[in-house]
Amino acid sequence: MAAAAAILNLSTPHSRRRISTVDLRLRRIPAVRSLPLSPKPSAFLANGTGPRKRHIIVVSSSGGGGGDVGGGGGGGDGGGGDGEGDSSGKNRAEALLALAEIGRTPESLPSDLAAAIAAGKIPVEIVRRFVELEKSALLRWLMQFAGFKERLLADDLFLAKVAMECGVGIFTKTAAEWERRRENFFIELDFVVADVVMAIIADFMLVWLPAPTVSLQAPLSFGAGRISKFFYSCPDNAFQVALAGTSYSLLQRIGAIVRNGSKLFAVGTISSLVGTGATNLLINARNSFDKDFPGEAEDVPILATSVAYGVYMAVSSNLRYQVLAGVIEQRILEPLLHEHRLLLSAMCFAVRTGNTYLGSLMWVDYARLIGIQKVRE
Repeated sequence: MAAAAAILNLSTPHSRRRISTVDLRLRRIPAVRSLPLSPKPSAFLANGTGPRKRHIIVVSSSGGGGGDVGGGGGGGDGGGGDGEGDSSGKNRAEALLALAEIGRTPESLPSDLAAAIAAGKIPVEIVRRFVELEKSALLRWLMQFAGFKERLLADDLFLAKVAMECGVGIFTKTAAEWERRRENFFIELDFVVADVVMAIIADFMLVWLPAPTVSLQAPLSFGAGRISKFFYSCPDNAFQVALAGTSYSLLQRIGAIVRNGSKLFAVGTISSLVGTGATNLLINARNSFDKDFPGEAEDVPILATSVAYGVYMAVSSNLRYQVLAGVIEQRILEPLLHEHRLLLSAMCFAVRTGNTYLGSLMWVDYARLIGIQKVRE
């Protein structure tokens, strides 16, 4: 049994009016509906003075499955002690009281968020951030989709970072296409668009996969394998800050790098394969219909280049973006500049632009090192 107490002073008429208001709101919450919240008249003297009385509101729930708001299950990392149990109880009580203060109930929240609150998995700050994000029509719509809610709750600048990364990617990729095609740029505009679209997809995944998240996922079924359960319990970013009541072992953080690396390998390989293959296919098709078309199919090993690019994204891009999102932004820039959002956004833009430029240089060196690109004399 986990319990948390909110202690309210009832020694003055003003505080009695305050507790009566909180009573009405707390009555809407299933977890506290049956508790005796209102003070008894005998607790006060006739003239409103007397010994200082304290009224304790206890919010509790059992640790097993079931519960009023969706079964909590046993705790993400497996093995939390009394400290984690106390943190879960504190999280749950503070979140319920925060909801009562704004006139909301767990039933008015998305089911996964309500279940996380009931299980004590998220602190009250995340609940308040959700309420703030809901005020935006765009963010409220995006939070209906899996993945967006978890990332926006962990970082309210997530969308801005996606825009930064994709914007920088569009500019740098278009500049590279112009440098390579020059006078044929507008003639081959369809190829340019295809290449830029594939680059945008890759850039989006590079922001999406390593982004820190707030875990709202339900426990896996008992029939899941050990490997599945292990990777399921890993954070999305190896370096992200663990919320109160949760913790990640070193092995789980390493698992986050391995899991994201495998996904980025697939993204890099497929995007390169589709992009290069589609471009060559379009050029050959044009040559067969238009003998005056100046384009030539790229003389590169498509499969080898695609696999090499997948390996590059799985290793270099994966590690760089994990460090960028989990260390530089979340652990350094956010604590320093959390009260200066415009400056924080500017710093994130500068760091991400530098990271993109560094990645371009590293790709050229890597491609030449393994022989898929040669220096032209």
